[in-house]
Parts: sequence; C-alpha cells; structure tokens
Amino acid sequence: MFESPRCQSGKRLMSIRETSIMKKPVRIAVTGAGGQIGYALLFRIAAGDFLGPDQPVRLQLLEVTPALKALQGVVMELGDCAFHTLVDVSTSDQADVAFKDADFAFLVGAKPRGPGMERSDLLLGNAEIFRVQGRALNDHAARGVRVIVVGNPANTNALITSRNAPDLDARQITAMTRLDHNRAVALLAAKTNVPVADVHRVCIWGNHSTTQFPDLHHASVSGKPALQQVDVAWYQQEYIPRVAKRGAEVIAARGASSAASAANAALEHMRDWVLGTRAGDWTSMAIPSDGSYGIPKGLVYSFPVTCNGGKYEIVSGLEVNSFSRERMDATRRELEEERDAIQHLFGG
Repeated sequence: MFESPRCQSGKRLMSIRETSIMKKPVRIAVTGAGGQIGYALLFRIAAGDFLGPDQPVRLQLLEVTPALKALQGVVMELGDCAFHTLVDVSTSDQADVAFKDADFAFLVGAKPRGPGMERSDLLLGNAEIFRVQGRALNDHAARGVRVIVVGNPANTNALITSRNAPDLDARQITAMTRLDHNRAVALLAAKTNVPVADVHRVCIWGNHSTTQFPDLHHASVSGKPALQQVDVAWYQQEYIPRVAKRGAEVIAARGASSAASAANAALEHMRDWVLGTRAGDWTSMAIPSDGSYGIPKGLVYSFPVTCNGGKYEIVSGLEVNSFSRERMDATRRELEEERDAIQHLFGG
C-alpha cells in the first residue's frame, strides 16, 4: 500500500495533487482486484478515465488471501505510474474493510465455472460470495454508494447483493450488460461500414448470458433505421447469436476470457451513470425492474436506459413486436429460474 506522507501527529499532509485539484477524494472499492479485469480497470480509474482528471480517488482493493501478495505488485505499479488523481491505495481480504465508506464499488471478483460444474453450482457458489459482500456494503459503504456487479452470473449476483443490503436502495446495485451493448454496437458498425459513433439506440434486453436479446428494432445507423440497412435474416440468424456468444469467440482466439473490454465496459457503465449518457442516445444496464415492459418488479434485467444527474431511467414507450417479446420473455424466464435457485440466500 502507498499513501501520502504523514506528519508526526498522524495527520496526513496535504499533497501537491490535492492542493492543485481541490476536490474531496472519492473512495472506489474494487473486488477481484488482482485478476485480469481488475488489472485492466485499476489503471484507468487511477488515471482519471472514470471521473475525470480533476477528481482525486482512493482505491480500496479486495482480494482472496492467497492473491494478496500478487496484488501488492499491482499496487507498486500504480505507485510507479505517479497518477496525479490517485491519492492512495489500500488492500484487504476482508469485505468490511474494502467497502468502508466506499462511494463506488466495482464487484469484479466471482467464482469461475470449473470443469463439470453445473450452472446451478455456479449460482450457489457465487450467491454465498455476494451475500457476504451485500452485507458488507449495507453495513460499511457510504449511504449513496453506486455498485456495479461484473462477476458472473452478473444479474443474479446483483440481485443477491441487493437482497442482503436492505438499508440501500435496490437501484444503487446494478449489473453489467454494457459489454454486450458495446459488442452489439461494434458488430453493427462493422457490418454497415460506419464508425461506431454513427450507431445509436442499440439495446440489450435481459440476462448477461446467451439468452440476452440484442435489439436493433429502434436502432439507427447514420441517422437511418438500422434494420433498413442490414438483411433481416443476418440480424436474426447471425447477429443475435454472435453478440450473445462473443465471449466464447474471444476465448477461442486468445485462450482467455475478455478482460480489457470487460474493464472498459464496467468503467463506461459507471461513468455514464454518474456523468450522463449522450444526448439523444441510450445505453444498456441491468437494473431492478420497475415493472416496465412486463418484466416482474425487482428482477435484475437489462433495459435501455438514459442517465442524467447521477440517476438512470428506463426508456419508456418502445414498441415491442412479437419477435422481440418472444426473446425478451425467454431471457426473463432464465433470470426467474436463477432467482428461484438461490432465494434461500436472500437476507437472513
């Protein structure tokens, strides 16, 4: 761990970076901080890519005990970068410590799926992890903490986190489908041969899994309806499954799962939440349903959302045709099955 110098009384001396920036540092907790996604994420947060070059940050890193030594090497590297926005870094293997007064929490760490492991086994293993972390957030984080769950199965991990943090508003705990959203945008841009900046209003409905529904019915490319510029058969038979299974493509190519793109998506999810989405556009976030579009209240489901003033809102009034409804319902059913499998770990 590194910190700014302290005087003999124990009070930390004000550093040059704080006197020049003149903002109160915010506390950012990151779990699984020593993993590949954590490694890709930490340096961007420390460099100011999350909250800007004038916002100092304190990183509070959580790892399992055997990984703490390796994590110290990451801390050394963070120090060696001499980021002007990074005030200090702390590490711990205790969630209560890592989440103390945290303003933001990136829950990256999760139990991976092992050989012969059923999805139900993965759900149960991670439910216990996120039950502990939910309680720690409830008892120790700042009351306005914003949380993103990255570790899979992300939607249901966010639900178990929320159910074990009863003193926090459920809307403060979200899950990441921004990676799926970004993949959907990039693949559509490549197909239509335009920059990604010309693609708008793509959205991901449902679960961060292969049942997700990448929806182009409301999307535009260079100001024109997307589905007028691509073949419908390509959209339904190639595009939708490719977006959903893009992670498997990455694994097949590099021999490891997505790391930098996942870290980027997590950062963009939180940055848009805090600073707002682009005017006239929306993004995708897995959030507690308010009943919109026939999705049961409380289910953590990905919707198209806009963000403004530190809050998000579901885009309302979108037409849902029969093709879309069938896929939206399929991913809803999967999420309900996941929820039902771990209900006994809600609270208590």
